[in-house]
Amino acid sequence: MSSGQKISLAHGGGGRHMHDLIKELFLPKLSNPILRQLTDSAVLDLEGKQLAFTTDSFVVSPLFFKGGDIGKLAICGTVNDLVMLASHPEFISLAMIIEEGLDYDILEMIVDSIASNARKEKVCIATGDLKVVEKGACDKIFINTSGIGAIIKDKDLSVKNIRPTDEIIITGAIGEHGLSVLAGRKGIKATVIV
Repeated sequence: MSSGQKISLAHGGGGRHMHDLIKELFLPKLSNPILRQLTDSAVLDLEGKQLAFTTDSFVVSPLFFKGGDIGKLAICGTVNDLVMLASHPEFISLAMIIEEGLDYDILEMIVDSIASNARKEKVCIATGDLKVVEKGACDKIFINTSGIGAIIKDKDLSVKNIRPTDEIIITGAIGEHGLSVLAGRKGIKATVIV
């Protein structure tokens, strides 16, 4: 990407455009040995104890869809990033940016989902932040989480280390979540088993 070009939605979609933007802009300016690993979670060595540390933002529309909602995604997505490094998820931070005018009942349903999924995953919401922005400044609600987990397996789990004989664990049918959100967004009636 060069000066004068505009950022598009594709740059936030997790695909080639996002990775190119990270490698061309962020890595050269923020580079360090931890960040250069380019994994969903960083491995931090704290006085001989290895911790997994991750952060993620959730901006899904619609907020509720078959099989889930933005609150469930926030907890499960963060837990998943930590588990991918063979860590035991322990703590999550929760920050919300809420658009002025959001119905209290909708916010309560999201918070109930966060609480329910945090209990299910046995993680502690340890800290948080709340901001309300003017109508039109965000799409109803944005959630940012960070997670910390203790690494329980002394093995460097990374996509860079995958070998042909390795076993891959899939925790759900591939594409279910994305299809469910897309169906909800487009108003398509679809049978998605989540």
